[in-house]
Amino acid sequence: MSDYTYLIAGGLASAGDEVHVWCPQWAVQPTPEIPGVIVHRRLGRFTSNDLRRAGKMLNQFPAPRRLLVQWVPHGYGYNSLNFQFCLWLWNRAARHRDDIEVMVHEPFLAFGEGSRKQDAVAIGHRFMTMILLRTASRVWTSIPSWEKNLRPYQFRRRVPFSTLPVPSSVPVIDDEFGISKIRHRYAERGFLIGHFGTYGRGVAKLLMAALPVILRQGTDRTVLLLGRGGEQFRDKFVAEYPGLKRVYATGTLSSTDISRHLSACDLMFQPYPDGINGRHTSAMAGLAHGLPTVTTYGHLTESFWFGTDAVAIAPVGDAEANVQLVKRLLEDSTERTRLGNKARALYQEKFDLRHTIDALRSTKRNDRASNANCHRQLEPTQDRRY
Repeated sequence: MSDYTYLIAGGLASAGDEVHVWCPQWAVQPTPEIPGVIVHRRLGRFTSNDLRRAGKMLNQFPAPRRLLVQWVPHGYGYNSLNFQFCLWLWNRAARHRDDIEVMVHEPFLAFGEGSRKQDAVAIGHRFMTMILLRTASRVWTSIPSWEKNLRPYQFRRRVPFSTLPVPSSVPVIDDEFGISKIRHRYAERGFLIGHFGTYGRGVAKLLMAALPVILRQGTDRTVLLLGRGGEQFRDKFVAEYPGLKRVYATGTLSSTDISRHLSACDLMFQPYPDGINGRHTSAMAGLAHGLPTVTTYGHLTESFWFGTDAVAIAPVGDAEANVQLVKRLLEDSTERTRLGNKARALYQEKFDLRHTIDALRSTKRNDRASNANCHRQLEPTQDRRY
């Protein structure tokens, strides 16, 4: 979320807007400086006192103020049930004439996927959603499915919904020498199959089902795990399959180093339990780098993925189909090149940052033409780098 906020803030500032980012004082790294962006680390832990203090600071700016809220329910503390934050936003709109827009990355927990306690939290999330939809002047969603989930909770109030593309947070770095060194380190003469993510339980299960078969099909195949959590997954994988040790994990890297490692891969294997969709920034990174990608489709996969021919795609849970797609691509360099070119073209057409910035600014011009030069963002606590 912090990387996303960084991109959006920088994009709006580059387009000529004044941008203020409001976030907690929890970062272990210095705040990156972006021309035109002012960062206020004054939201603490989103307690009532923190919110009251932030409100007084916001009131120093002329009304109406446009607040773009980055929403994930578990991002604002209080065990993902921060009702007072939602009520504070409602108060900002009702009493202080602030224009509240909500960017929904995740709406709420689903029912029946965990314990009774999780179901109780899911009920709380829906009450929070009701407050937000009573507050917001516009709702942005990372994928169209979230609109379907949210609309039943707006009741008679009609709020405009729009899908806002989520770009890759990994810049494409042109460093032929650095990329060559990585290739030499991991797979000088064979194929390097990459996966980029955080290795949550659902994704890990899909990887565990397919990677052993992929590695057994040829000794010239090496798997490179990118992203936080990769080292733990590798250790578990090697412990379960001690004969398959051609699995490496980089751990956490800078975005530029992630780019070099991505470019070193021959293809990406990116299975998702909900299917590939526009909110998976790990998939966006591979597309932006023009990498051929084998992935899955599921209940959140948008229809356009089937018509673009930009990814090799199989049903969620069909490990054999995924393995065959990887095998076919490794055996056909021409198809890998074609698929990589299609991937890059799809990213530029649908997900590049310019589309997000254009959408935000065009809405601003239409809705608030008289006061169109100030954006302020509220960022959750869970990512603390920005």
